[in-house]
Amino acid sequence: MNSRVHQGHFARKRFGQNFLHDEFIIDSIVAAIQPKPDEALVEIGPGLAALTIPVSKKVKQMTVIEIDRDLASRLMENAQLKDKITVITQDALTVDFRTLSAELTKPLRVFGNLPYNISTPLMFHLFQYADVISDMYFMLQKEVVKRLVAAPNSKDYGRLSVMAQYYCQIIPVLEVPPSSFRPAPKVDSAVVKLIPYKEKPYFVRDVTLLSRIVTEAFNQRRKTIHNSLSNLFTLEQLTKLNIDPNLRAENLTLQQYCLLTENYVATDNSDLENA
Repeated sequence: MNSRVHQGHFARKRFGQNFLHDEFIIDSIVAAIQPKPDEALVEIGPGLAALTIPVSKKVKQMTVIEIDRDLASRLMENAQLKDKITVITQDALTVDFRTLSAELTKPLRVFGNLPYNISTPLMFHLFQYADVISDMYFMLQKEVVKRLVAAPNSKDYGRLSVMAQYYCQIIPVLEVPPSSFRPAPKVDSAVVKLIPYKEKPYFVRDVTLLSRIVTEAFNQRRKTIHNSLSNLFTLEQLTKLNIDPNLRAENLTLQQYCLLTENYVATDNSDLENA
């Protein structure tokens, strides 16, 4: 049998499909999520319903987002699910989760086995809606989880680390071997829990600017920040903030990136006031 065929469905590479079949792992994930009857559970990429069915048994209603029309049809026709789920046949990167939360009249609990090719952009998309999300549970490539939780001064620490840690508390849940999937991926996976902060760890007025500063710094991570951020900060400004201009992007903490952002905003505002 073709390794890419599972339950009569041919796994599509363009959607990054690898279907979870390990019952122990499935039970462990559902136990970690702890779905309650009246909560607004939203699953991204339900696939062949390995997580959908056990979660649906614990809730009155749930929403699933599935880009693959064949799989969406299967879900809508599934005898165990058809009265329990609302299927959104759409790319999750285009879903307005704030509108969805308003329609469901409660904060969202989001979970899913995310394809590697969209996992990072999808998390950045979801961060925009952090204020209407209670928590998120994602199966990701293990390397992505390492980047999410990475601390400064490590090779895994980067833009994703800084921005994810600005928005969320991040808790690794369990590691998942390739054998838990069909077809088996070539990499290890892991489940991670993200809890959006009700109050951010550091105050920032302009999150778009924070993202820009972090992106510019890590786009040239081998350069000193004096060089990589030279179009945003002078040597004098960095020194005044007690930030060593010879540090590289991976050496700066989240707090220091937030400090840079706030200083830039303050400088910008004072320039406008004096104009």
